[in-house]
Amino acid sequence: MRSLMSRKPGPCDPAPSRWAWRMQRLMLTPAFLLMLRAGVPMALTFGAATWWLSEDANRQMIRDTVAEARASFETRPEFMVQLMAIDGGDDALAQDIREIVPLDFPISSFDLDLTDIRNTIAGLAPVKTVGVRIRPGGVLQVDVTPRTPVAIWRSREGLTLIDITGAHLGKLDKRMDRPDLLVIAGEGAEGDVKEALNLYRAAAPLGVRLRGIVRMGARRWDVVLDRGQRILLPEQGAVEALERVIALDAAEDVLGRDVVRVDMRLGTRPTVQMSEQAATLWWEIKKVSGQ
Repeated sequence: MRSLMSRKPGPCDPAPSRWAWRMQRLMLTPAFLLMLRAGVPMALTFGAATWWLSEDANRQMIRDTVAEARASFETRPEFMVQLMAIDGGDDALAQDIREIVPLDFPISSFDLDLTDIRNTIAGLAPVKTVGVRIRPGGVLQVDVTPRTPVAIWRSREGLTLIDITGAHLGKLDKRMDRPDLLVIAGEGAEGDVKEALNLYRAAAPLGVRLRGIVRMGARRWDVVLDRGQRILLPEQGAVEALERVIALDAAEDVLGRDVVRVDMRLGTRPTVQMSEQAATLWWEIKKVSGQ
């Protein structure tokens, strides 16, 4: 019995336990090491930042700091626009542009929306094309190509300047303000300005007798002369028909007579309408002559 109790225990097993062995294997795993070195610090940092940003005062402080830094950068002298220069238009158009693009100079170039400014100016009736850029030296450069008025459209609303496309360029107070331009009238006249100009050129031999060109039924033209005379033109071949009338007038002085209108709508049978007084006189002469 004594010999059994006095026996000394043997040496401990040096092999690690199963859990210790697994932990050692895990520590040797690259993914686990990366998580310990980067993942855990990032998670702690994210958590701390989330907790700090949960306070409204802290968030507002960040916004104020960013806004102040941005304003300090954007208002540097090299980014400031001092004035607007407008080239290509007259004084009236330049004034209209300044009214629809009200800018308080100096202003930072970061506060200018050049696309919006370009679209706004392009919406003006007298503007054909426009380019907007910021020039060195702090100048907002506006290059305008204005529309050119080629005719005056007379309507119920008054006199309107129009270009070759029929675009309205503005009101005209008096006809004599632009004596160099053709006057057209009638429904749909502004939609076919090109043909009206061709008729105007063809009517050049008529000189000052020409009063205007009227669109009839939105499909054909009448040439209006002084003394109440009219030349009624067909829907197709209007220029050629007018040239025939002018050639006939040069040979027979038709328009110099007491004629109210020359109807060219039937190309194969043009007709001439005399005034009532001339027609009455003609009938009296015919009765006297017995024919």
